[in-house]
Amino acid sequence: MSSDVNNERGVVFRSTGSWYDVQDINGKTVRCRIKGKIRLEGIRSTNPIAVGDSVQFTRVEDGTGSINTIEERRNFIARKSVNLSKESHVVASNLDKAFLIVTIAKPRTSSGFIDRFLVTAEAIGIPATIVFNKIDLLKGDKEATARQEELEGVYSDAGYEIIRVSAKTGHGIEEFKGSLKEGIYLLSGHSGVGKSTIINRLVPGLELKTADVSESHSKGKHTTTFAEMFSLPGGGFIIDTPGIKGFGLVTLEKETLNHQFPEFFELLKDCKFNNCVHTEEPGCAVRKAVEGGRVSKERYSNYVEMYTGFDDGPYR
Repeated sequence: MSSDVNNERGVVFRSTGSWYDVQDINGKTVRCRIKGKIRLEGIRSTNPIAVGDSVQFTRVEDGTGSINTIEERRNFIARKSVNLSKESHVVASNLDKAFLIVTIAKPRTSSGFIDRFLVTAEAIGIPATIVFNKIDLLKGDKEATARQEELEGVYSDAGYEIIRVSAKTGHGIEEFKGSLKEGIYLLSGHSGVGKSTIINRLVPGLELKTADVSESHSKGKHTTTFAEMFSLPGGGFIIDTPGIKGFGLVTLEKETLNHQFPEFFELLKDCKFNNCVHTEEPGCAVRKAVEGGRVSKERYSNYVEMYTGFDDGPYR
C-alpha cells in the first residue's frame, strides 16, 4: 500500500474502459484514470479495475484523479473474456449478494446459464438469489407457467431464495426491496431480462435507459454498456451490469466443481469414495438421488456438461 500523503480513498462506481468514476469519502465523484500498470495476482483479467473496487487515488491539476493502488478485494465475480478465452473480465467486486434476473421467455434464460452463474457465486462465497421477472407474461400461458414452477422447485430444493417480480407492473418489487439492506448487490442476467427496469423501480427518479426485446429473435438489446453502481434509498448499493451472453467457469478447479452444487455437496458424504465427482464412480449417492427423483435430472445434466467441457469456454 502506498504511503503517499496525498492519497485519497474511494470506491469505483462506474467503469467506462479508460475512465473510472470514483466516489470519495465525502460522496463526491472524481473522474480518474489509472496511473501506470496495475497487476492483480491470481487472475488474468482484461480490466484491471472493476466497479466495487476500493482504490487509492491522487488528484491532479485539472480536477481529475489518478488511481495508483487497488486495495485487496474481498471477492469478485468474473466471466470469460469474449475475445480472449484464456483471460477473464471482472464484472464487479466486493459483493455481499448477487441477484440473477431470469425470464422464461422474451428472452429465455436456460437452466445451464443459471447453473453457471450460481456455481460462480458459490465459488466466491456470496449468496445468490434467483429473481424471476416478467411474470405478467405468464398469464394464460400454461406451458410457460409450468416451466417457471418447475425451475422454482428445482432451485428452491437446491437451497436458493426465489423472488417473483414484474418490473412492468411493480408486482413483487416491495419484497425485492426487503432483500436489500446495507451492502453491495449485483444484478446480472441476459440482455432484455429487465435489469435496468428493475433498478428504475428500486431507485425512483433514476430513469435508466431501457429497450424492448427484439420480436424477431426474442433476444434483448444492450442498454447498459458499462457496469455502474447506484445508491439505494434505504441504504446499500446495487450494481447494474451489461447483459451477459455466456458465463465461463473462471477461477474454478474442475476437481471441486461438484462442491459448488449445494445439494451434491450434501450427498458427498454418502458416496462410496470421498473424492467422487458423480460421473462414473460406483456407489455414487448423487446419481442414485437423480435416479430416485430427489435431485434434479436437468441440473445434474448441466453439471455433467460443465464437468466434461470445463475448458471449452462460456456456456450460453
